[in-house]
Amino acid sequence: MSCFESSKFLKNPQVMNQEVLIKACNELGWRYEIRKNELIVLNANQKEDLRGEYLLKVKGDTVTYNSYYMKNAKEFVLELQGTFFKLNVVYAKETILKEFESVGFTFKRDYDFVASNEEVDRFYMVGYSKIENEDEKRTEIQFTILSDGTVVTDSNYIPEDIHKLADEAMLKLDSAFGTSRREGIEIKRKEVPERYKTKSFCTVNNKIRAKN
Repeated sequence: MSCFESSKFLKNPQVMNQEVLIKACNELGWRYEIRKNELIVLNANQKEDLRGEYLLKVKGDTVTYNSYYMKNAKEFVLELQGTFFKLNVVYAKETILKEFESVGFTFKRDYDFVASNEEVDRFYMVGYSKIENEDEKRTEIQFTILSDGTVVTDSNYIPEDIHKLADEAMLKLDSAFGTSRREGIEIKRKEVPERYKTKSFCTVNNKIRAKN
């Protein structure tokens, strides 16, 4: 996580954290079982009859989709795509909350946000600096979840201690999403306002630069 940064997580469909997936399935009302440390999704309220077959299963954090049904008619795959998008959206939010709350951030709703076909949720994770002489202790990091489960983050100034906690959470998000964000592609730097150029902030290499 960098100061003055916009970042995008494009979820790898082959990677899911079981703990977060269980919460997502519970919220969506999907039926699943756990067999020998393997999480198996049997029903996702889809229209199609899977005839007792699983829809997907997760061993460790690796996802296997039911290839028999997935390779069938294009219409069937498109029908299921909407189902998986719902899963990705819930999975994304649960993952963000889990990882950022674990390092001390708290959730804040965006009461002004209006969902659209493209953007389905937006909220903030809030952290407070413990640096004694820091004059901007409160930090808000914005998260927007798109309809397919893609996550877009946006940050401004972040104090050094909060920055380190955000770094830790973002690395865990990368793992849970199976992503590998690239500088200049998924990670884009914003222009640093003049008033912050003498304060601690990240360089292009995502390192904290000491105050002048």
